[in-house]
Amino acid sequence: MLLSLIILSLPAISQAIYEDERYVPESDPLVNQKLKEWQDIKFGLLMHWGTYSQWGIIESWSICPEEYGWCERKKGSNPDNYVAYKKEYEDLKMTFNPTKFDPERWAKAAKGAGMKYVVFTTKHHDGFSMFDSKYTDYKVTDSKCPFSSNPKSNIAKEVFDAFRSQGLWAGAYFSKPDWHSEYYWDPYYPPRDRNVNYEPEANPEKWNKFIDFTHNQILELMSDYGKIDILWLDGGWVAKTPKEEIESAYASILADNPNGYVKSRVVNQDIRMDELVEKARQKQPGLIVVDRAVHGKNQNYLTPENRVPDKTLPYPWESCIISGGGWSYTQNAKYMSPRKGIQTLVDIVAKGGNLLLNVAPGPDGSWQQGAYDLLQSFGDWMDINSAGIYNSKPIAPFKENNICMTQQDNGETYFFYMADEGEAQMPNEIHVASHQPAKGAKVTLLGSGKKLKWKSDGDGFRVVIPESLRNKPPCQFVWTIKVDKVK
Repeated sequence: MLLSLIILSLPAISQAIYEDERYVPESDPLVNQKLKEWQDIKFGLLMHWGTYSQWGIIESWSICPEEYGWCERKKGSNPDNYVAYKKEYEDLKMTFNPTKFDPERWAKAAKGAGMKYVVFTTKHHDGFSMFDSKYTDYKVTDSKCPFSSNPKSNIAKEVFDAFRSQGLWAGAYFSKPDWHSEYYWDPYYPPRDRNVNYEPEANPEKWNKFIDFTHNQILELMSDYGKIDILWLDGGWVAKTPKEEIESAYASILADNPNGYVKSRVVNQDIRMDELVEKARQKQPGLIVVDRAVHGKNQNYLTPENRVPDKTLPYPWESCIISGGGWSYTQNAKYMSPRKGIQTLVDIVAKGGNLLLNVAPGPDGSWQQGAYDLLQSFGDWMDINSAGIYNSKPIAPFKENNICMTQQDNGETYFFYMADEGEAQMPNEIHVASHQPAKGAKVTLLGSGKKLKWKSDGDGFRVVIPESLRNKPPCQFVWTIKVDKVK
């Protein structure tokens, strides 16, 4: 029996390794200052949106010929014929007409939820540009796309302008692979997997055209779309991989699996990232660059995907979390409960990270009501408790039992009691074992002006919750005890 071994490009083999051992600090002082500010704002919005929303599928992945469930072809008139399917997929450009696109409403909802930045998919792996690129006609502003005649047809520009007008930072998601580009997937050859479908080092002229194409598109975004704070690059398999590392990877594969085969190649896909980042920062000084899953200085923060680390991490990081359905639009998506969403935010912030919450617009350009309802719940909670979230730092042990904790530079310390499912009434006492208020410290519950009584308990303390607060707490799901100074 043959073993099936999955190997992506070498930089993406194990993001966990890089997270624990291989983060490379930034040396640019402007970027470091920007990173510090980013770590203080804590909460952002991610949006996956493209022509694929019309089919309600997993973004671009169904045109990738890999044997994963997320690459399965389930839509279209002929999913069993790859060539016909890919053409039908790319022809979705000619029916994409999101006339209910209302970025101002999105931006107001995000601001109301307490979000401070947005990361928007300007281009996913399929190569469809949600901006007015001069370097492709596979874009939302092409005359064959019905939305091109709409005054808001340059979607990325409209999104960035709307969110900046509400005071949020603008982040541009950009896919490094481009499965539409003839310089990445040469139409002469069938695509074999997610990688370039020819050997770049054997075809330097063609590969250099792809490098120029990629640089040009990113520099368009850096030049023509106002202030961009974050360049968020996806497709970590497109990266420089030295020959000796490729040979070593294959040798290891064959040694461990002599009867195995490789389903996805290890390929050197060097797009001269150092040069690109330098050019981008000439346009956008202090730009944060997130070259995801690629070890090196161009990954200014790391991005655990749809998971939360179980501890604090010694570098900047952000958990990207689906709010409902999938990364892209799912019909009748079920959204996470407000309790889960708010407690996820608190858990991440207590560990020193940021939450980037994904909401997927639909084919008509609207959000589902569940997304608005969830963001409203975040906003209601943040209106009362944000003092313990923004600008905060982790404080050991960061979590004990159901209590998370953060601290401000002035010494104010916040203890977040995470309510159980269905727990609507506060307990008589809240016990913290690891910290104790300093002598004369004021202990309060956020949302209430009342000073709370407390008593020592070993190295910790117990806060007495009066009946009036127990029966009618100021918020739901997480209750925050503030101590203005701990020992």
